[in-house]
Amino acid sequence: MIQIIIVDDHAVVRKGLKQILDETPDLKVVDEAGSGLELLEKLKINTYDVVLLDISMPGKDGLDTLKDIKMEKPELPVLIFTVYPEEQYAIRLLKAGAAGYINKESSPEELIDAIRKVARGRKYISLNLAEILASNIDGGGEQPMHDALSDREFQVMCLIASGKTVTEIANLLMLSINTISTYRNRILEKMNMKTNAELTHYAIKNRLVD
Repeated sequence: MIQIIIVDDHAVVRKGLKQILDETPDLKVVDEAGSGLELLEKLKINTYDVVLLDISMPGKDGLDTLKDIKMEKPELPVLIFTVYPEEQYAIRLLKAGAAGYINKESSPEELIDAIRKVARGRKYISLNLAEILASNIDGGGEQPMHDALSDREFQVMCLIASGKTVTEIANLLMLSINTISTYRNRILEKMNMKTNAELTHYAIKNRLVD
């Protein structure tokens, strides 16, 4: 029996997933968490076979949560399950240690297959993501500008684009206001932009924020 914890800030999503997965004989949702911090607390006392993790959550986002999981339990498979398309996040998350990446528009059958695969210690990659990875290896295709950003810069950019102020981002990430301002300046320089409005427009256009 594959024991799963679902990590998503929407209770309705968690309930729907639990109903789907618990109908499959070899899968069992044994726990839920509404945030990355809640998950990390539960990992201190419980064991799971697979973590089904959303990216966009309050407080600690999916990328930071993934990195913390890999530090504490490097062998625990984490399957990213999100509304965001592979083009924007998948490669960054796979590099950070995710066992797979699947879009919420996928069929229940594909999700079940992905969970089984990562539970066996394998990677799950969709056909679309496989094409993206092949294109990157071949050097073909134009790379998006945000690929030049570090993980922290990417995170700060998305928070700026979602309407957060520098102070709010500093409090959220537990960093100083000066540090966030420095990140903002680096992001604008790397993206060849001058204002938050330009960053926001870019992030929305590229489906990096809701």
